[in-house]
Amino acid sequence: MVSPQRLRDPAVRRRVRDAVAEELLGTPRSLGAVLGLTAFMLLVGIDYYVATLPTVPVALWPLYADSAVAVGLALLSLVTLLPTVGSGGDVADAPVNRPLAYLHTLAFVWLVQFGLWPLVSLNLAFEAYVTAPDAWIYYWGVLGTHLLFVGLALLFPAFGRTTRGALALALGLGVSNVVVDYGFGYHPPLLYEPGLDLAFATLAIAVVAVALADRSFRRLDAGDRDD
Repeated sequence: MVSPQRLRDPAVRRRVRDAVAEELLGTPRSLGAVLGLTAFMLLVGIDYYVATLPTVPVALWPLYADSAVAVGLALLSLVTLLPTVGSGGDVADAPVNRPLAYLHTLAFVWLVQFGLWPLVSLNLAFEAYVTAPDAWIYYWGVLGTHLLFVGLALLFPAFGRTTRGALALALGLGVSNVVVDYGFGYHPPLLYEPGLDLAFATLAIAVVAVALADRSFRRLDAGDRDD
């Protein structure tokens, strides 16, 4: 058991993260279970957005269906572990290269951003959500499942890398999402009409998610594998 005081040490936190990632993703059975759960969350996310997608220009679908896209990126990232884990290798031994750095970074940032977003968006209309029919799904269920996004994202630095370009792209997409959602009005279905408070909060969450990615991932450089 690691004491809270020791967890203040970044090196200790990295070792704990790597150990948890190996436990959850390091065997074909455990990785398969996480892939199955992620695929289920993706189907739920698609079902949430599918009814309103026809009202949104097709080109904007990736920015509109943001949480579903976040889980889809996560699923792709986890699938890249299959050859390594299936052959008996450690999660930390997974290949790293520039395309994978972009994929893992974007998956991490979007999982964190849209995992935290409901904490703000739903609580801005707390009474409406907790008194609505099926509040146990549409409030407590949404908060719980989206916090799983964040927990899943925190495993990615155990096997992924990032680059300045990947971080810049993630930030650019985060800003674009705010523009699409609150500038063009293509925000996810809510029980109220969002205003500037939610727009600025979403932008702040995007910046925090990118900063966390910058802090959490090691950089892809000449010393890393590129296979």
